[in-house]
Parts: sequence; structure tokens; C-alpha cells
Amino acid sequence: MKIGIVCYPTFGGSGVLATELGMALSDKGYEVHFITYKQPVRLNFHPNIYYHEVSVPTYPLFDFPPYESALASTMVNVIENNGLDLLHVHYAIPHASAAYLAREILKKKGLDIPFITTLHGTDITLVGREQMYAPVVTFSINESDAITAVSNNLREETYKSFIIEKDIKVIPNFVDVQRFHKTDKEHFKKMLAPNDERILTHVSNFRKVKRVEDVIEIFKKVRETVPSKLLMIGDGPERQHAEELVRKYNLYHDTRFLGKQEEIDELLSITDLFILPSQYESFGLSALEAMACGVPVISTNSGGLSEINVQGKTGYLSNVGDIEDMAAHAIHIIGDDTTLQQFKKAAIHHARTFDKKHIVPLYEELYAEVIAAYTKNKAARAIKPL
Repeated sequence: MKIGIVCYPTFGGSGVLATELGMALSDKGYEVHFITYKQPVRLNFHPNIYYHEVSVPTYPLFDFPPYESALASTMVNVIENNGLDLLHVHYAIPHASAAYLAREILKKKGLDIPFITTLHGTDITLVGREQMYAPVVTFSINESDAITAVSNNLREETYKSFIIEKDIKVIPNFVDVQRFHKTDKEHFKKMLAPNDERILTHVSNFRKVKRVEDVIEIFKKVRETVPSKLLMIGDGPERQHAEELVRKYNLYHDTRFLGKQEEIDELLSITDLFILPSQYESFGLSALEAMACGVPVISTNSGGLSEINVQGKTGYLSNVGDIEDMAAHAIHIIGDDTTLQQFKKAAIHHARTFDKKHIVPLYEELYAEVIAAYTKNKAARAIKPL
């Protein structure tokens, strides 16, 4: 099977999941073609992987180059030149509408190809709800040959926000436990925490929805009771505000802003507690990767986080903005070694239920179903009544 994967090439959850899925499929012998404007950050090349860059010409006429049109044209070229069997687009905007346009162009050329849309979160809960986008989002989702969502919560949010005429299948995000697992990095940990301080970590794109200021507030309270260090991994519009808050509270010597990191598994291996106080998470892939490395999670109970973080077992969930509760739970977990080790073991055990070996076959089954149904419908359309 030849599969085209369309995604954002960034550190965000949708791009990470799409890239990990493509690599997992290539390991199984599928031919995978990535179509995006830049090489995905986690993409490791393999004999079965191909990368096609979307080039967007700039002209004085355009204040904003028409990426969607360039993407659709690239999809058409890749499908024609490589004989793809299926397109799998991640994040509805603008990938689903571009896939629809590419499919219709190909029909005029006598080619038929189905496409699957996977919904990831803000394409539904934030951007997709904008009035200027909603009609196109609704149309392109309904025109998809299959729709998946990464959590039950996102599935329900989609039905609430849009008039969807088709079933949305939930296939959760997954983690590669061969990569994300606890490794011995004690020498590295000693460099960051020379006096055996606990290490707290936050990973995100530092947008408003991630509430990075809450991370600092939680750390401030935890540090008053438990000697600790804080790692802030990632970058984005709220980073400067977070750094200013760290200076205000005189926490700068105990806080490291590391920017975007590709070897995130090594940093998680020295982490004692993961902090994710988001306003909303459709799933929380960064939390799952932390758990796979034996790191318990303090998170909010928003979105799909309760579907991966088990209260009192892998960590704790609190209401959005409840700094006191999150700090108290953090102190409870890292306050003594016995409790911390119990949570670490539970986190690893639970994360393994999301191992890619359990989840990737669900996509394989869906691909086979969609192609079979599309082929059957194509045959039916070809039979003209006498």
C-alpha cells in the first residue's frame, strides 16, 4: 500500500503523531509519502519513506501566499507520479479541504483516491470554530472518506461544534516505548541537580492555551517545600512572559529554558514530575511520552487528559487554574522516594497500553476498510444502467 501523509512539520502533537505513524508504517513495509512545507522534525528516513516539499511561490499581488492551492497541486502531482492508494491528512485546516480539491482534480483525470482526516484538537476547538473557517471545515470533514479523532472528548466536541454527517472513529495517540523509556542518565541529572533536587519538566509550544504562567506558579510553591529544579522545554509567544515571571520570583537559578529539543526522551529520563496545566488538551501526547519514561503527571482535567492520566495512580488532575491543588499534589508525589517510585511504575505500566504496536494496527484496519469501500463504490459508479 502506498500512503500519502499530510501534516504540519512542527513540534506540535498533530505533526509528531503523523510523523511517528508514517515511520511505524514504513517499518511494516508500507510506502509512505510525506507532503508538507518543511521536513517534519521527528522524521527519520527509511527506504520506504519519501518527502515532498510544498513550494509556495511569492508574488507582490499576494499579502499571504496561497498555501492551500499549492498544497492541493502538490498532492495531485505526488499521487499521479507515485500511484498512491490513500491520502491521510492530519489537522483539518487546511489539509482536509486541500485533499478534497486534489481528489476532485484527479477525478477529472480518471484517477480516484480516498482521503482520511484525523482531527487533533485546535483545528476543531479553536481555529475551526472561527466563523470564517467553519463552513469549509464542516464541508471538508463531511467529504472525507473516513474521520478519526485522537480522543473521545475531541469526538464529542466535534459533534457539538459542527454538523457532522458521518461517524468519527476514535483512534488514540500512541507512544513508541522503544524510544520513550527510562534510561540511565544520572550523570546528566547530577549536572542539573547537583544536590539531588527533584526535577520538574514542562514541554509545550508556549501558547496561551498551555498556561505556562501556571507552571511557574506551581513550581514556586513546590520549591518552598521540596528542593527542586524546573526544565521549560519548547518555545513560543508566552516564553518571554514566563521568563519575566521567573525573574520576578527569583527562580532563575533553578529554572532552565531549553527551547525546542528533539531528544526529548533523554530529558524525560531525568525528570521526576511532568507539569501540564493546559486550558485544553485534546489528548496530551507530551504527557503520554513523559509517562512512558516513568514520569508521573500533574495536569488539568480538561479535554482528553483524563483519558490518559489516571487520578491518584499515574498522577493527579485538577481544575484549570487551581494552582494550590496542583502544587499540593506535586508535593505529595515527589515528597518522598517511596511514593514517587509507586507513581513512576504506574505511569510506565499505563503508558504501555498506548504502545504503537497496539494503535498502529487500528489505522491499518481503517486504511483497508476505506480502500475496499472506495473501490466498491467506484465499481458501482462505473456500471451504467441500460
